[in-house]
Amino acid sequence: MDGRRMGRGLAGGTKSMNSISYGLLIALAIALLFAAFTDIRRRQIDNWLNLAIALAAPVFWWSQGLSLWPDVAFQLGMAAAAFAVFAALFAFKVMGGGDVKLLTALALWIPFYEYMQLLLIMAVTGGVLTMMLVFWHVARRQRDRIAVPYGVAIAVGGLWTLAINYLPAGALAAQGA
Repeated sequence: MDGRRMGRGLAGGTKSMNSISYGLLIALAIALLFAAFTDIRRRQIDNWLNLAIALAAPVFWWSQGLSLWPDVAFQLGMAAAAFAVFAALFAFKVMGGGDVKLLTALALWIPFYEYMQLLLIMAVTGGVLTMMLVFWHVARRQRDRIAVPYGVAIAVGGLWTLAINYLPAGALAAQGA
């Protein structure tokens, strides 16, 4: 082998992992941690961070050797669909604008089934986080509206998905299950 790990690709083909791919995934993980931290501190995910994540996706596609059709086209379509769904949730004041942009940017990176995995982990984490904040709010007898830093749940879902699907040990464990 030439130092690359082969696995399932974006549109179901094969993807190859190399040092550039791993470096980009580490940068994405750091960006997710930063998004969670700023959402906790300021209840805001910065536009520059979401833009950087989105703009790095084509470099990741290149490092994976993805073809324009169907792989890149599929990721672009998935990001457009994610934006439409989450923008509708934003319109109903269910989620924040930074959350919408972060989830859209992540849709550029992560294949469909892994993205569904991210959304599931995000939903469970977000539910637990919301319940914890509700209990904290009640215990402190606060009456103002609870502001849930959902960027934390998105980051946990993203980091979980990256660990399970891209780290060599995570991929081996997932294949054995």
